[in-house]
Amino acid sequence: MNLKNPRCSSCLESKMSLFDVLSPTEKQLMRENTSCAYFKKGEIIYKEGERPIGLICLAEGKAKIFKEGVGGREQIIRMAKPVGFIGYRALFADDNYISSALAIEDCVTCTVERNTVFKLLKGNVQLSMNIIKFMARELGFSNQRTVTLTQKHIRGRLAESLLFLKDTYGIDDDGISLKVMLSREDLANLSNMTTSNAIRTLSAFANEKVISISGRKIKIHDINKLEKISDLG
Repeated sequence: MNLKNPRCSSCLESKMSLFDVLSPTEKQLMRENTSCAYFKKGEIIYKEGERPIGLICLAEGKAKIFKEGVGGREQIIRMAKPVGFIGYRALFADDNYISSALAIEDCVTCTVERNTVFKLLKGNVQLSMNIIKFMARELGFSNQRTVTLTQKHIRGRLAESLLFLKDTYGIDDDGISLKVMLSREDLANLSNMTTSNAIRTLSAFANEKVISISGRKIKIHDINKLEKISDLG
């Protein structure tokens, strides 16, 4: 626990944070009831079946939210970046986690104790509205992804996943490299396909000069064509 850590305080002070609407007194209450944790790349942040102890904010790093399906195969539900919330469904539903979160690079999380969260929500209408809007946007995204993963063909699904990664994490200073590096298996799990199909489709995109690949680094050379492949499904 290190409440003075500037990386952890970003969940509270950042203009991107839902908690930016809190009064100074409310922010102090939150600081007093927030704990920070550090996770190395590959470590589990929370696991399916566990009970949430509070609202988790990802202050630094990148994480994947996934659920194990038939035969232990993973389905990546969403990707998280700072300053974002993870595991909130279980907290607000008073339920256990139905998915797991794993750090895909070194992460810092801040967890606001559950009773404090509900006290702040009851006392600050704007915070409650911010949380509702946040969850509504996430639900809309989930609905859209459900249609994509069930109706689009393999090329369309993978193209959309690459665009999603670009929109979520951005592009490096070179203007073409994705700011996130995933394994072929993770790309497959994000796109609802087998790893072998993901590898073949990435190779096809590379042959068509849409992207280039160097290890786990992917560069997008023709964004318009990638968007067209995604739109065609």
